[in-house]
Amino acid sequence: GFLAPCGCLTPALSREESLSLYFQVFGVRQQTLRAEAVQRLCDECAAGSLDTYLRTDDYRAWDIQKTELYKREQTYSPPAVKFGNSTTFQDDYVPQEIKPRQSFRPSSVVKRSTCPFDGDTSHRLDYVPYQLEVKSSRPREVYKPTSQPFEDLTTHRRDFQGLAGETAKICRPAHTRVTQRAHFEGSTEFRESFQPWELPPPEVRKVQEYVPPAGAMQSDSTSHLDYVPHQATRVLPIRPLSHRSRNSDPFQGKSTTKEDFPAWESRRQGPVKQQPQIPAPSGRFEGLSTFRCHYVPHELVPTESCRPLQVPVKSSAPFDDVTMYSTEYVPKRREICPASCPSPPGYVFEHTDSRGHQFFRKVTPVVKAF
Repeated sequence: GFLAPCGCLTPALSREESLSLYFQVFGVRQQTLRAEAVQRLCDECAAGSLDTYLRTDDYRAWDIQKTELYKREQTYSPPAVKFGNSTTFQDDYVPQEIKPRQSFRPSSVVKRSTCPFDGDTSHRLDYVPYQLEVKSSRPREVYKPTSQPFEDLTTHRRDFQGLAGETAKICRPAHTRVTQRAHFEGSTEFRESFQPWELPPPEVRKVQEYVPPAGAMQSDSTSHLDYVPHQATRVLPIRPLSHRSRNSDPFQGKSTTKEDFPAWESRRQGPVKQQPQIPAPSGRFEGLSTFRCHYVPHELVPTESCRPLQVPVKSSAPFDDVTMYSTEYVPKRREICPASCPSPPGYVFEHTDSRGHQFFRKVTPVVKAF
């Protein structure tokens, strides 16, 4: 809902209800032009005077004064000499004299203090020595062995009793190696075809003898040349002298750990061996396994071969030896190779190479023009 101008809350209305409630219908009057006015507008449009009439009435010309330019006049005069004008940098830059800056590095002269050295520290001033009390020694405890016997029986020893018997023997037959009495020839086709070649020894390059340079070596460095030695005395240590007090009493090398934890006398205990509970076997081991007991040997029956007999099949009909090659073969004339002749016809000898091969050139017949 919404709040009405009277102050009461009205329920929400739909679009059609709100339009019908607040929209007021007004009558529309259609404007008609007379025929004479229409004819006059058409004549003015044809003559082109309508546009001028509308522009002169609606768009009036304003009297606008021309603004003056604020641009400065360029007074440029070409130089009489080549590159005679100065640049902007030359006009604006004023050369100034460079003054060396003052060095703030302290002088290397050693300054000695006139005041005596005060060697008292805060530890020496605030330290208060105390006298140590003598520690009381604790009595040694007497070892009391237990009265119960040690039970060293483990879970493995208790549960695992072992199996009596000997190891099974291998039933594999003995391996008989076939040996040949003939002598083995170590020569192969590769060894026979490829004989070793004698290689010449490598050439040893002669090393040039070292010739030291003439003249004396200048061992002066930049540091030796530029370094200026300064005369300075060695600084003495400011550490105070240690005044050791000589004591004639013997040194007491006792500590808290040695007094509280003295060494005990102990002996190494020997290994505890248990008597075997399973008696050892006395009889002879039967080397029979389950396979040997239950295996029944059977006689092998050879399998009958189904291969046909190798007997030639004889036929009474004559053998037909006619083939496609024999029926379609056309004999050709055998040509003689020109290389078999000492001077082949149609070829001209050119030269012989280093291996003895002769090279011939084929003669091209010359065709005469008509």
